[in-house]
Order: sequence, then C-alpha cells, then structure tokens
Amino acid sequence: MDIFDVLSLIGGLCLFLFGMNVMGEGLERRAGNSLKGLLGKLTNSRIKGFLTGIGVTAVIQSSSATTVMVVGFVNSKIMTLRQSIGVIMGANIGTTITAWILSLSGISSDNVVIRLLKPTSFTPILALIGTVFIMMSKSSKKKDVGSILLGFATLMFGMDAMSDAVAGLADIPQFQQLFIMFKNPILGVIVGAVLTAVIQSSSASVGILQALSATGQVSIGAAIPIIMGQNIGTCITALLSSFGANRNGKRTAVVHLSFNVIGTVVWCTIFSLLSSALKPAILDQSANFLSIAVCHSAFNVLCTAMLLPAASLLEKLAYKIVPITDEEAEEAKVYLDERLLATPTIALRQCYDLVYKMAAKAVEGFSLGLSSINNYDAEVALRIRKLEKDTDKYEDILGTFLAKLSRHQMGDKESNDVSKLLKAIGDFERISDHSVNMLESVEELKEKGIELSDSAKMELNILCDAVNEILNISKQSFVENDYELAHNVEPLEQVIDKLKLQLRDTHIVRLKGGECTVEAGFIWSDMLTNLERTSDHCSNLAVCVIDAHDDTMNIHASLKSLKKNNAFFDEKFAEYSEKYKIEEL
Repeated sequence: MDIFDVLSLIGGLCLFLFGMNVMGEGLERRAGNSLKGLLGKLTNSRIKGFLTGIGVTAVIQSSSATTVMVVGFVNSKIMTLRQSIGVIMGANIGTTITAWILSLSGISSDNVVIRLLKPTSFTPILALIGTVFIMMSKSSKKKDVGSILLGFATLMFGMDAMSDAVAGLADIPQFQQLFIMFKNPILGVIVGAVLTAVIQSSSASVGILQALSATGQVSIGAAIPIIMGQNIGTCITALLSSFGANRNGKRTAVVHLSFNVIGTVVWCTIFSLLSSALKPAILDQSANFLSIAVCHSAFNVLCTAMLLPAASLLEKLAYKIVPITDEEAEEAKVYLDERLLATPTIALRQCYDLVYKMAAKAVEGFSLGLSSINNYDAEVALRIRKLEKDTDKYEDILGTFLAKLSRHQMGDKESNDVSKLLKAIGDFERISDHSVNMLESVEELKEKGIELSDSAKMELNILCDAVNEILNISKQSFVENDYELAHNVEPLEQVIDKLKLQLRDTHIVRLKGGECTVEAGFIWSDMLTNLERTSDHCSNLAVCVIDAHDDTMNIHASLKSLKKNNAFFDEKFAEYSEKYKIEEL
C-alpha cells in the first residue's frame, strides 16, 4: 500500500461520509409527512413505539437522527420519556438496514444478472437520474429524490474506492497483527466506540468496517467487539443534543446511553465467556460484507430482546441519574426546540400546537375585554393584560423559530405552512393588543365617570356580539383548518364594517341632541376602531385558511374573489345583516 492508496482511501472515505449525509437528509425531507403520521400514532404502547423507531430509522437511515428527534420531542413535550424508550430501541434495529444495503457491494459472480445487483453496476444510472432531478426539476420533491439517488450513488462509489484502496493492506503483517489485537473484546469495544463517536454515525462506522473486511484480515471474532462498541459511540450525538435541553430531554439521552452500554456489557461478557470456553472456529474466519451485516443486526436484536421488557427499569434509572428538581414542578416555559429545525414537518407540528395555544389566549383576552364593557372587574383586567403579555411572548418565540425554519430546505406544503403561520401569529397578536385597548377605553370611562347612554350601550352590545361571533368562527376555522367555515367570516366582517359606520352616525345624532359629550365621543370612536380592526384580523385568519387550502397565499386576490359574484357571500351577508340589525336613523 503506497501513498496513492492512502489518498484513494481518504477520498473514498470522504465520498462515503458525504454520500451518506446527502442521502440521509434527502430521505428525511422526502419522508416528512410519513414521519408526522408515524409520530401521531405513538401511544404509551411500548411495541408501537418500538415499531415506529424501526420504521423512521429505516427510512432516514440514521439512528442518531432519530434519537436526536426523540430528544427534541420529549424536550418539547410532544412525547413522554416512557414513549421514547421503545422508539430508541427500535432505532437501533432500524439502523442495521444500512449494513445490509452496503453488503450488496460484496456481490461477486460472473453471472450477468447477479452482477447487475452489485451497486457499482447500477449506481451510475442512479447518479445520472439524481443529477438531472437536482439540476433541472423545479419540484422540491423531485429535488429530494435526486438527493437520495445521488447520495446513495456517492456513498457506494466511496465504499468501492475504500475497498480498492485497502486491498494492499492484506500483504502487510502489521495490519494483520492489528486485527489480532482487536480480538481482545475490551479493546475492540473501545475502538468501535471511539471511531463511531468521532464520525457520529454507527451506520458509517459499520460501512468502514465492511470496507476493511475486503482485505481478508478482519476476522469475525475481531469484528464483533468493534460492532458492539459502535453502539456506544453512536450515543455521542444524542448526548450532545441533550445539552441545553430540559431535564426530560437529558433523561432521554441517558436512556439511549444506558440501553447501549448495558446491552454491550452483557453481551460482550457472554461473547468473551463463550469464545474462551468453546473457541468456535467461525470466529477465526475472515469477515466479509454480509457477515458484518448479520452480526450488526443480530447484536441489536439481542440487546432489544433483553431490554425491551425492562423498559420501565431504564426509565427509573434515567430518573436516578437525572433526578426531578423543584423547578420541574413549576409551569414549563413556552419554547420551541431548535433541534427539530432539521425536520421541518415535525417542527411545523410543534409550531401549530403553540399557535393554537396563542389563538386561545388571544380570543379569551378579547372576549374578556368585551365583557368588561358592562361588568368591569379588576381581577379580570389583570387576566386580560396577562393574556396579552403571553401572546406577545408566543409571537416572539414563534416568529424567531419560523424565520429560522424558513431558511431550511423543505417541500412546497411546508413552505406554505410557514407563510400561513407567520401571517396568523401577527393577527392573533394584534387581536390581543386590541383587547387591552378595549380594556383601557373601559377604564377611561370609569376613571372619568362617563356613563354611556342606554341607546349607545344597546348599539355597542350588538356590535360586540357580532365581533365575538367572528372571533370564535375565525379561531375555530383556523384551529380545525375548516375551509367551509372560513367562508362565513368575510360576510360577517363586512356587516361589522357597516355597523361601525352606523354607530358613528348615531353618535353624531346623539351629540347634536346633547345626549353625549365630545369627551365620551373620543372614547367611543376608539372602541369602534378596535372592534372593527379586530374583525379585519379575523378576516385575515380566515383567508389564510382558504389560501392554504387553495394553495395561493394571496390575501388580496382571495378577498376579491370572496365578494365578487358569490351567491354564498351574498346570502351570509344578508343573514348577518338581519341578525345584527340596528334601527335606521
């Protein structure tokens, strides 16, 4: 083996790691909706969580990525610590599929059909298709498919390059002695753990071991401890991810580490005892691509079979290592976990959950503001201001998170969802601001001892009822993504606009008749403005729902189409006009 072989080895390793990274990211983006569906099916059932872990990891080709997502889910309270245990165990098995795919590189035969199964025979075609998709397609889905194909082709070329580069090592006695040393299980475990911790991928480290097996100097007895150590090394990614997470997120990383350490210690001990006592001849045979894939899968299946029934004990151990503190008993802070930015579909689910909470607070605050007009209460006033501050905090957190998320590559649907949420949080925040404005108007009337006339109160109550209804309709249509219900909002908004003009006219009549003062008129005008602008924000929210459904996201065009030659709009407008009718002057 000369300097050129070393350079080829380095180049092959770089291609292999790069290809695996590109393919994994492409798979993760392309499988976004599937991941969301799988996540939604998670329950406290240990088996369902286990199967979900296998499925997700088999799709995205990375147990580390799955575990990092799980840490994020637990940290964000999307998943409980107990649910996460089964997923983590399943991820360890799901990741073994990579070794089976890579084992295709070891196919050797003169038969044409069998040779076609060897990746180096068909990956050039995949690389060509992937390149065409990436360079010429405008569809984000096709670009993701292109990344998957090109990434797979790249890693296979890298694997082939590594195998060719290390072939010369077979003739070096020192290399053979090195792998004889690795027959010491403890040393083999350490090497496997360190290698995997450095490159942060057990799939990649198994692939490197498979490439080295092409020399014929790696025995099965030396490969098994290295494979065991790789399971420990892969925990480094989840451990790093847990820094900055809450204590439940840290416990999830501890579960991952303890599962792999316990499994390795137990089975490494059994392996050492059996190999010393029985000295099976198979351990001295040269490992190849297939045998390493078999050993990798067998070890992970054995670990899971041993520890899946003891999942509750792993949970207790995690609580022992990361004990519950007094702070955990307090209300959790509102935040979004940035570890989920790498998985836009899941990150968006987290955002939607927080926006729904924001919507509830905004609507509650405004409804309380409306009730304060006829029944002011100091405690309720404090509640309204608290809800407004909470809503501001939600907007800051969501706005920052969504801005970061928008810079990640995602599908068209996810991109539209980001736009929809960015628009919605602004409207909910403004609705909350108007609730405080309404409260301040009520307090000003109270402080100045101004009493509205009976006719003014009657008219204001009609307008408030209409605004209260549009609030609830727009919130329900947004939270439930109800396309049909959203069409009820704009006719009511137009009725509210008409009511506002009527109430201004009637105020002028009362002012001329001496029933109202100029000072009261300023406050009256502020209240009408806040009510009308709140209905405008409700209209924006409904149009967001309609636009997202129609895949347009053009609010001005949608508003025009809702009003122009629309029989439903005319019918609802007439219905709401009759419902919230004020006697003409």
